[in-house]
Amino acid sequence: MGNLNVLLQSAGCVSLLAAAAALLLLVLTLVSTSGRQKSPKGPPGPRPLPVLGNLLQLDLKRPYNTLVEMSKKYGPVFTIYMGSKKVVVLAGYKAVKEALVNHAADVFGDRDVLRIVKEYNDGHGVIWSNGDSWKEMRRFALSNLRDFGMGKKACEDKIVQECQHLLGVFRDFGGHAFDTTQPVNYAVSNVICSIVYGKRFDYDDPEFTAMVDGMNRKIQLAGSPSTQIYNFFPWLGKRLPQNKEFFRLTADHGKKNLEIFRRMKESLNPLMCGSLVDAFFIRKQHLEESGVTNSHFHDENLMWTVQNLFAAGTDTTAATLRWSLLFMAKYPDIQEKVREELSRVIGERQVQVEDRKNLPFTDAVIHETQRLANIAPMAIPHRTSQDVTFRGYFIEKYTTIYVLLTSVLYDESVWEKPHSFHPDHFLDKDGKFVKNDAFMPFSAGRRVCLGESLARMELFIFFVTLLQHFRFRPPAGVSEENLDLTPRVGFTLSPTEHMLRALDCM
Repeated sequence: MGNLNVLLQSAGCVSLLAAAAALLLLVLTLVSTSGRQKSPKGPPGPRPLPVLGNLLQLDLKRPYNTLVEMSKKYGPVFTIYMGSKKVVVLAGYKAVKEALVNHAADVFGDRDVLRIVKEYNDGHGVIWSNGDSWKEMRRFALSNLRDFGMGKKACEDKIVQECQHLLGVFRDFGGHAFDTTQPVNYAVSNVICSIVYGKRFDYDDPEFTAMVDGMNRKIQLAGSPSTQIYNFFPWLGKRLPQNKEFFRLTADHGKKNLEIFRRMKESLNPLMCGSLVDAFFIRKQHLEESGVTNSHFHDENLMWTVQNLFAAGTDTTAATLRWSLLFMAKYPDIQEKVREELSRVIGERQVQVEDRKNLPFTDAVIHETQRLANIAPMAIPHRTSQDVTFRGYFIEKYTTIYVLLTSVLYDESVWEKPHSFHPDHFLDKDGKFVKNDAFMPFSAGRRVCLGESLARMELFIFFVTLLQHFRFRPPAGVSEENLDLTPRVGFTLSPTEHMLRALDCM
């Protein structure tokens, strides 16, 4: 009532109208104050600027590094603004696990679609989709990846076959230094191609090499500052030449896939389904014949599901394999320990997946490569599917969530030497392999990489086969210390351009 008296006195009480106006002002003041007092508390964070938000505080080439530093000040759950877009960042093993695995995982399981992706993909495929379409396409993709070999002996045979082609390419360099990027990309891509398209391609097939090289370039562009500018200021970003290149590559990839689909459809035999694309055609045809008109099995979902699998099934595994060879050249003592274990356990015979349990040090080296390589430092953006209170902070429905996987893989409370190549992270005192729950290179929860088992199989067989046949060294005249471990700028982290020698040991 004190506030009311003050207001009435200030109005002079000269009329009923003045008193009513003063009373209304008081009510509005109390409502406003009450609203502020009861509004849910959101995660803390740096003060944003109008329009720009916190963009000027970020290293746009490597934003994950800036976000890790911010987490040290604001905690494992904090807010930033990318332009006018509100983003909640999750940092550290405990917070990420709690959100994605323990704490109503579905709440944090939607996908936030980047603006540059929306320009050409209207919620199709398995990576940038949500809702029923995502569920249906993920279920179909996972089922058919398994049907056509993922995790089975048939897939192991395909990888072994591709290893022989890759060994031949490496031998052709005769011990001279070369860039591993293209041959490794082509070999790894052929494994997913054999499942998706039902065939492998020659490494000099222009259609195949254009798709793989174009995909590699797109992923690099997707992490560039120009693409990030487009995502938050499209009116400005669309003028930048790198973004024009991104869209051109996207269109080219689509045209090449349409041509492959046309040829596959012409030769389709429903009684001899030999690939994921064949299975899609057959399912689509069956639904149409049954009179189903609202199916998710349509041409756009085929196009983007295939492109998603092609990119995801090539980039991260190939980049990790290239990191593993670079680490072996950088740390020759570790390379020799791997080779000694391989020689002692399997000798010169072809490695098999079942050998993994008898190769603890080799397995630890592969895991440590995945951890330190930190291929997807920020994962792909998530989004909340509903309002949620998380660790005492209120996060609204449809809020963009950045899952800072780099802070999990480098969490100082988990890893003894988080920023060093240290295979002992995965070995006990007796030299036996041990798992670590903070090992999340494939993310976690409902959006965990659906090709995880395929990637694990590929990394093991490719890495072991290459180390059986070659010693990897820096170029002549270059010391191990001078090998650069700085990743290139990109949506995923590949090694910067480098040369290695593969010295034949057999």
